[in-house]
Amino acid sequence: MGVRAVVASSDPNLDATQSADRREAAHAPAVKLKLARAKGLRDRFDAWRDNASHRLSNADLAPDLASNIGSGRWFRGLGTMLGLGAIALAFWPNLTPLEAMPAMEIDDSMQAEFEHQAIAPLALGASTGTIAKPAATVIPLAAAPERPQINVVTTLTSGDSMASTLQRAGVGRGDADRIAQLVAGAIPLEELKAGTQVDIVLGRRPEPGAPRPLDQLSFRARFDLELIVDRNDQNLSLTRNVIRVDDTPLRIRGVVGSSLYRSMRAAGAPANAVQAFIRTLDDQVDLNRSVAATDEFDMIIAYRRAATGERQAGELLYAGIDRGGEPKTQLMRWGKEGRFYEASGVGEQRSGLVAPVPGRISSGYGMRRHPVLGYRRMHAGIDFRARHGTPIVAVTDGTVTSAGRAGGCGIAVRLKHAGNLSTRYCHMSRMSVRRGQTVKRGQVIGYVGSTGLSTGPHLHYEMYRGNRHIDPRTVKFVTRAQLSGRELMDFQAALRRLKTVPVGAAQEDLTKLPSESEEPAREIEKLSDPDAVI
Repeated sequence: MGVRAVVASSDPNLDATQSADRREAAHAPAVKLKLARAKGLRDRFDAWRDNASHRLSNADLAPDLASNIGSGRWFRGLGTMLGLGAIALAFWPNLTPLEAMPAMEIDDSMQAEFEHQAIAPLALGASTGTIAKPAATVIPLAAAPERPQINVVTTLTSGDSMASTLQRAGVGRGDADRIAQLVAGAIPLEELKAGTQVDIVLGRRPEPGAPRPLDQLSFRARFDLELIVDRNDQNLSLTRNVIRVDDTPLRIRGVVGSSLYRSMRAAGAPANAVQAFIRTLDDQVDLNRSVAATDEFDMIIAYRRAATGERQAGELLYAGIDRGGEPKTQLMRWGKEGRFYEASGVGEQRSGLVAPVPGRISSGYGMRRHPVLGYRRMHAGIDFRARHGTPIVAVTDGTVTSAGRAGGCGIAVRLKHAGNLSTRYCHMSRMSVRRGQTVKRGQVIGYVGSTGLSTGPHLHYEMYRGNRHIDPRTVKFVTRAQLSGRELMDFQAALRRLKTVPVGAAQEDLTKLPSESEEPAREIEKLSDPDAVI
């Protein structure tokens, strides 16, 4: 039970004032509503827009007519569908069909013409076109006529004779043998390179089934020689066409720039020559640190060009780098081996040793239990596992100091190298060198076997410094050749001559030489004609 306290006042004025306040408070909402209604047109439009947006976002404009059938929402959806259908029917286009052209009337002659131009099926003989009736001028032929001449192109292949190559191209056996004899009299047949293209012209057959006789044959026997075989009456004759060839080396210079390879290729250097240039320099200098972008490259390659337009780019002859107009690096190819030497005569650096046989190491250097003797002893070398008969090569250049049987090593070969180093190759099945012979790096000196104290085919490889055994895997062998004396003078003279070749000299047009058939000019004509043949 609650207690509510009521406070009464005896002052009538106070009661009147409180009554007025209560009446004012009761009428306050009405005043605020009137003020809200008194807002501007823009505010009322915004309120209407917000209300409409809210209603449309909550409205279901495409109700599912398969659910809530008979409800107010379902009838609204049905009405919407019918209204849209009525609008579509009201705007349906009025399309009238196009009338087709009447069929063309053709008579019998036109029908026959159409049938002649049509492609008939095979079931009806597949005959097309107008069939001409035989006339008196039509004579049947026993065989189709052959062309009087045919052109054939064949290629010489490796390991095949020239006569057999010509016979496969359609040349008769007699002509092929005669051509081979004529060509052999002009150039050794062994010098003909595989891939040489031979152009052949065959004539008319003397009788059906017989081979066509040769009318003409021509091919490029060498870069500077063309051979032509012609038939005169019933005989074949050969003509030597000597082609003028210019051997001026091709010299290319340019600025290194951001990429040495791209700069050289942009200057016109062949890709193979650029790669050889970079490999040669990389063996002597550090291209990343020693060559600046402002340096100039200087390349000279062997180059041949014929008067007929053919060109051949050969091997790299000179590789150089210039800085500030002065040569910084100069390397020129010299000698039968084609090694590069600096201007001072110092040869290119050759580092590392080649593996004596292709195979993995089965036993290393050091103490081990001997597989045959059965006790621990020093293994003064390394063993390579390899099949019987595998070639054994020299790891670097040297001289054979011994070759033959060497006790437990079986058949062995010992080589002496530069730097007081020696190598020995043991347990060979047979040797291919003799004492005192000079061998080159990678040259075969024998073959893998199992002679001496051996349990199976393998190579026992030893290395000595002086007469002491050393571990071959710890040696980094570096060799550099040095020219001296007369050879050095000849090398430097050749280098000076090669560097006199101007840039672009190999690109000049070749002038035609006077024909060999021209008669020599008389002495009196030489005085009046300076261009006369002398």
